[in-house]
Parts: sequence; C-alpha cells; structure tokens
Amino acid sequence: MDRLACVDVPALPLQLLVKRHPEWAGRPVAVVDRDHPQGRILWADERARRARILPGMRYAAALAIDGDLRAGVVERAEIESAVRRLTRRLQRFSPHVEPSAGEPGLFWLDAGGLERLQPSLLLWARRIVQALREIGFRARIAVGFTRFGTYAATRLGREVLVFADPGAEQDQVRHVPLAHLRIDPALREALDRLGVRTVGAFLELPAGGLFERFGDEAHRLHRLASGAAWAPLAPAPPREPLVRRAELDHPEGDLERLLFLVKRLLDPLLAELATRGQALVRLAIELKLDAGGVRREEVRPAAPTLDAAQILELTRLRLASCCLPSGVAEIALTARGRPATPAQLRLFADNPRRDPRAASRALARVRAEFGEAAVARARLAEGHLPEARFLWEPLERFPSVRRRDPSGQEAGAMPPMTLVRDIERAPQALPPRPHHLRDDGWLIRGAGHGAVTRFIGPYVVSGGWWRKPIHREYHFAETRRGDLLWVYYDRPQRRWFLHGHVL
Repeated sequence: MDRLACVDVPALPLQLLVKRHPEWAGRPVAVVDRDHPQGRILWADERARRARILPGMRYAAALAIDGDLRAGVVERAEIESAVRRLTRRLQRFSPHVEPSAGEPGLFWLDAGGLERLQPSLLLWARRIVQALREIGFRARIAVGFTRFGTYAATRLGREVLVFADPGAEQDQVRHVPLAHLRIDPALREALDRLGVRTVGAFLELPAGGLFERFGDEAHRLHRLASGAAWAPLAPAPPREPLVRRAELDHPEGDLERLLFLVKRLLDPLLAELATRGQALVRLAIELKLDAGGVRREEVRPAAPTLDAAQILELTRLRLASCCLPSGVAEIALTARGRPATPAQLRLFADNPRRDPRAASRALARVRAEFGEAAVARARLAEGHLPEARFLWEPLERFPSVRRRDPSGQEAGAMPPMTLVRDIERAPQALPPRPHHLRDDGWLIRGAGHGAVTRFIGPYVVSGGWWRKPIHREYHFAETRRGDLLWVYYDRPQRRWFLHGHVL
C-alpha cells in the first residue's frame, strides 16, 4: 500500500488568535463566531476545557463559568491565508499536499516512495513538525496507510507517529476516543449514551443500522473508518511564482523608456494577481546589465494594492536612485501577493485598462508617419474560401470599448469566444507527408514543435466550378508541444498546406 501522512495543526484558528495576543498566555482562550455576549464558542484551549468551557456554548455563559476567559474572532480570510501558508511550507516535503476542506489545519501528504529519498520516515516526520514550529505553529503528524487511520492517529496525543504496517495502524486507531474526533456533538452524545466511546466500538456497529438510526453522517463516518469509502488524494496545485520578463533589442539606460517596459510587464502581473484574488505586497525588479552582472531592486507599497500607477511611481523613485554602470539588457519582474479585499477586486475589475482616446492618438501618429493605409482592420465579407471571407479596410477611428463586469463578460453580451484562428496571409506549402507514418507521427513544423499527437477532421471545402475546381480537406493537428495547427490537403494539387493556427 502507498504511504500517506496526516499533519494536524490542532485548533488552527485558536493558534492564530493566541499568536495575535501573546499577552493572553496563561489564561483560558476561546474563539467565538462574533464579538457579542450571545456569540458561540467555536474553539477552546485546554485551560478553558478544564473549566468545562466547550465549543457550542454562548460567550456569556462561558464568562459566567470563568471570568478570566479571553475570546476573539478569527476571520475566514485569516484562516484561509494561514492554510495557504502551511500548504506552501508542507509542499517543501512532499509535492502532493491536500488541505482538508472541512477542518482547517488538517493536511494529507503523499509519502509514497520517500523511503528511498529520506534516511527514515520518522526523521522526515520530525523535520515537518520542526519546520511548522519555526513559523509559529504546533503540529502533530502520523505516517500510515489510510486517510482515516492517519487522521485518527494524530488524535492520540503523540507529536510524531509512524506505523510500520497497516495492521499496526488499525490496532492503534481502534483505541482513539470519539470525543477526540471532529464529529457532530449530538451524534457523539447519542453514541456515548450507548456506551460507544472509541473508534473500535463504533466499528462494531452495523453500518446499515447506523444509517437508519443516526443518519448520513454516522454512516459516512463508519464507511471512512472501516475503509469502505476510499478517495484518492486531491492535492492543492502549487502556485507558480508570478514572473514576467522581457529581453531588450538594445541596451537601455533611459529611465522613462525603462519605466515604459516595466509597465508593459506589470499590467499582466496585476491582472493575474486579481484572478487569484490577491493584491501586490512586493515587486522584485531584476535588471540584467549589458556589461555583465545583475542589479536587484524591490518596491513595497504601504498596503496591498492593485493600483498600477502607485506601483509605477514607487518603481520610478527606486530606479531614479540607482546608478547603473551600463545599459539594461533584460528586465524581470516578480510579484508577490496576499488576499485582496472585495473592494480592491471590484475596483480593479471596474477600472478600464484601455484608453480609447490614447489609442486613437497613437494610431494617428502611425498614419502620419507611414501613410493612411498603414492602419487597417479586418471586416467580414461574403466568400467561399476562408481567405476570401474577410477584407482589409482603413481604420478611421478606434472602436469604442464596452465596459465589462468583474467576470470579464460584456454586459448583455454572449460569452466571449476563447479560441482565435490566426490565418496565414497565404497558405504555406508543407513538405510531403511520409507514407510510413500514422496521423500521430507527422513532424509538420519540424522537431522543435514535436510530432502530431492528434488529428481532427476532415472538414471539406469544395466547389469553385465557376473558376477552377477546389477540394480542400481541413484538419486540426495538435502537436506534442501543444500547438493546434490548421492544415488542409489540396486534392487537385496533391499536397498539404498550413493555413493557420489556433491561439
């Protein structure tokens, strides 16, 4: 069986509250759902539990039991931010980390094959606990073979527990008290009245009877504990760092031109941050110099922001203070974000990133320098062949841009098409296709693009009897590199052509 590990950061919201208020050390502490006497207690530490202050109680009732109780609210955004931070830290020890959707602070890690990379799984587990302790979190870890088994084993109270075989895991898990598992209090009390207080006693109950008497949650818990319900690990995808870079044709030392290049890289970075629900907190700037060497700078706004103008002003001030020994040959920007407020995301979505008047002025300068025909746009036309279905016409003025809602869709418009077919000015003749290859072995554009992995078609275009016979068999050819090419076989000419590609 594959190895699986469960990391439990017990009462994560409670740990966050205690980190926020270190002066509460030594006192009973609880997390409440709202700062009000009628607020409900969600988590309580050991001191509070010893005073019989338990989750579900009203804050006022808990204060009546112990007037020294300290309580506070931990917002969902703060918990989610901590879960993301813990996930990133755990991904240093295993690439596959699944945070629990229902219990914040609970994580499963794929430990399969790590015996070949680590001196021992015990040492690996201890390093994980130490790594979380370094960022201020208490944690327990159990390394075993099943989801429920490792989860329940973390509730045995030991900081690190490694099972040698599935049988050892099952034997230990049977002794775990149900009171240590995060299950519905009403279900736990009902089972307690029946004398069912451990996982082992619970597993001896018939699954069908549990469903009839206690409902779906008890039945689901029994299936998980018995191993009848199995689900593969669903790891959180690692977030790639947001990096944009540009190589300059010629070394550049002018500040204004460098800022123009920075803005061109910054806008897509901010857009990507917004799609992640984040705002920028730090922008790292890397300047590769023409004479050799790299200059690294960093700007930090006063508060997380998606305001490009504010970030550019900070960048201008930072670069103006630099004394570069030579021109810049390459620029790289790396953005780091943190969760943005809903107001920031709405403002970013409502703020138009295109200025039609500025675009019209730029096009006027192009026409003045290169002639009226230098600026044109495509217009749909009636035609039989793909290349005859559009015409080029001069662009008199820049078309108006409709405002979009935060989802990116124009108000009252159909959903935008996500694929664009880029047609070549003239079809490009391709080298003859080797007859000994199948559809998925053809190197259409050379080895650099890879062989064709999928061939979709044909879509026949024929006719033209009024001029000359035309018979084209169009196909979409997907290459190993991921390119989607639009090709056709011309029957009269008996050869293949590349007519475009899909963006």
